[in-house]
Amino acid sequence: MVRTPLTPEERERGARLGQLLREARGARSMAEVAASAGISDETLRKIETGRAPTPAFFTISALARALGLSMDDIVIRCALVPV
Repeated sequence: MVRTPLTPEERERGARLGQLLREARGARSMAEVAASAGISDETLRKIETGRAPTPAFFTISALARALGLSMDDIVIRCALVPV
């Protein structure tokens, strides 16, 4: 299956998501947050750095729970147009 290239807007949204997650993680280690969310350190690293700008819904949901973020907050903070 060939994946359609991401648009600049999708890449920007992924960068915003990564920044939000880094800020919410604070002083906690990447390993601690990843384990709490049930994902690998490498997956969290890729999301935070924008190398995985379109993670699965369930991955974001698990990270939101681990970091104490609401899904609404994620949507608002990562939207390219104010919600």
